[in-house]
Amino acid sequence: MVLAIIELSFVSATVGFLHGPASGTFPFTSDGATIDLKGEPKDLMTDQGHTSNAAAGTAFILIGLGGSLALFLRSRPNPSNFAIYFHHLWVLVNFLSFLLTFGALVYVFVVTNRYAGQTIDVAVAASLDGQKYDVGTWTPQGWFSALLELDLVNPSDRSKISSIVHITRGWQYNLIPFFIIHLVETSIAMWDALQRRKAVSLTGSTEKTAA
Repeated sequence: MVLAIIELSFVSATVGFLHGPASGTFPFTSDGATIDLKGEPKDLMTDQGHTSNAAAGTAFILIGLGGSLALFLRSRPNPSNFAIYFHHLWVLVNFLSFLLTFGALVYVFVVTNRYAGQTIDVAVAASLDGQKYDVGTWTPQGWFSALLELDLVNPSDRSKISSIVHITRGWQYNLIPFFIIHLVETSIAMWDALQRRKAVSLTGSTEKTAA
């Protein structure tokens, strides 16, 4: 749940920056001229961020909060059929949530690495007159890193962009420990469910033998 909150916070901060400072322009200088460049390119990929957000939200709400309730109900003396079925459903959702986390991890790294290392063509940027940069496809990590390579006029802009680069890298690399912890948690949940089922089967067999 902690890693999920961190992931959600990083992604939310990125979205907030895109709708805030990045909705304006960042002026930079080239050959003595000042050029205004829109803070967001025309073709910015955000699906990987949405996928990470979905994985984190699912893990926090369904696995974290839902799991706390499922384990509480299941641990009570003589749990009801509802508690047992709810616990089984939670284990299934746990596995599906893990697959979503794994998919987000692979998707984010593949897309980010595919579009890494791009640079902004200053001549093209100068011709846009403050409009969105329309060359190439960009990820938030790649775009904001490319902005830092320009001779930005305002030090505050450089500071803001540098911070958002760290944040975008944050939700990218936070997926690694998030995936590992989710794998361990899912494995334990499935193992625990199997042990409980064996215990119930053993108890039922003993009662039949005694009868």
